[in-house]
Amino acid sequence: MAEVKDSQPLEIQKREYQKMVQEVQPRPTVGRNVFWAFVVGGLICVLGQLLLNFFQGRGLPLTEAGAATSTVLVFLAALLTGLGVYDEIAKFAGAGSIVPITGFANSMVAPAMEYRGEGLVLGVGARLFTVAGPVLVFGIVTAWLVALLYYFFR
Repeated sequence: MAEVKDSQPLEIQKREYQKMVQEVQPRPTVGRNVFWAFVVGGLICVLGQLLLNFFQGRGLPLTEAGAATSTVLVFLAALLTGLGVYDEIAKFAGAGSIVPITGFANSMVAPAMEYRGEGLVLGVGARLFTVAGPVLVFGIVTAWLVALLYYFFR
């Protein structure tokens, strides 16, 4: 039987292999994934709104309350990532935990935690901005370009 398979053209072998893979591959549960992403993402946003209301209730203006809310959400996400809890939430919630600002905090802390065994400087320090570095550079360059365009075309 092995001789027959070896004598078949490579394209036929690839098609047969793909057919076998499709038969045993589990079907994605798109509806369930979308539901839990919506629920968890919504709960993160509800927490953000509660924090915003709390800070405004303490007398902060809207812009400062928004900054405080973002800071607390980033801190909580970083803390939960460090404790290994956020990754479990992300496995369950998918994009619902990645899209809000908490996902950005997770993407900064996760590489640092992965390489912490290499030390504070070469491990944590060097890896902390693996994902955030390009985002920050792009944001700063874009801000400069928009400012220049605004300056010359206002």
